[in-house]
Amino acid sequence: MNKKYIDKNVIKGEIILLLASILWGSCFLFQKKGMDYIGPFTLGAFRFMIGGSLLIPIIYIFSFNKRAEGLRVQYGKKDLIKSGVLCGIVMFFAATFQQIGLIYTTSGKAGFITAMEIIVVAIAAIFITKKIFLNIVLGIVIALSGMYLLCITNGISVQMGDCIVFLGSIFFGFQIMLIDKYSKIYDVIKLSFVQFITSGVMSAICMFAFESIDIGSIIMAVGPIIYTSVIEVAVCYTLQVVGQKYVPPVIAAITLTLESVFAVIFGAVFLGESMSLKEIYGCMFMLIAVIIVQIPSKKSYIIHNKSQNKEHTI
Repeated sequence: MNKKYIDKNVIKGEIILLLASILWGSCFLFQKKGMDYIGPFTLGAFRFMIGGSLLIPIIYIFSFNKRAEGLRVQYGKKDLIKSGVLCGIVMFFAATFQQIGLIYTTSGKAGFITAMEIIVVAIAAIFITKKIFLNIVLGIVIALSGMYLLCITNGISVQMGDCIVFLGSIFFGFQIMLIDKYSKIYDVIKLSFVQFITSGVMSAICMFAFESIDIGSIIMAVGPIIYTSVIEVAVCYTLQVVGQKYVPPVIAAITLTLESVFAVIFGAVFLGESMSLKEIYGCMFMLIAVIIVQIPSKKSYIIHNKSQNKEHTI
């Protein structure tokens, strides 16, 4: 195969993923604007239900994929639904904590703290693979330093919104691990459809239980609802799937974490949010950490299950 052709495809994939990152970064802006009119559960119910429904035509198109056909023969619909529901439950808590946290913090800070999900995934990978990579240890240290600079303002106090968003990033980390597991078994778009609908149903239940439904307020929030439903759930997910067809997973993951950078940019440009020099350094530290943990390391420490001995490999 022609090397020049491969390079063109990689560039095309990077552009697609970069576009997804830009759009995802802008979603923090619309999530925060939507909260001016409706509660977090109401916004979540609408964006997940509408966004999930928009995946239906994509499911129909991708149903002709031969690989997906083979997977449907091996695994039944009940298994796919169970897995999708589990992912949806975790995503509900992730999105809810993020949405509530946005009430008390800026969209820029929320974007960077949410990017900590990659650190959560890295830590989980340590326990699953029983390997401690040196770059992961370095990334965690830098990330914790960044969290301190970004979130701790007066003395050792932490803003409530930062803590709530961080809880959301933990759940997002678990959700990524579940998707990593189930995406190797099921059709990923169908899995996401079940996931989004599950999150939407749970959000709707909480909406009726804890929030007052005001049609006028919902109409006022129709812009953020439509934007997050179409862009955040339907379009960005499709762009990610298409882009990763051409780009290696490590490069793709690094590109997608740039959403946090664009979240800060959009927050500053459209919401007038400002960040101190200390907070900017914190963002830089966190971004560096997110990138470092995704760079393959040649050196690692392997922890054996049945022995306390440690073997250093190169």
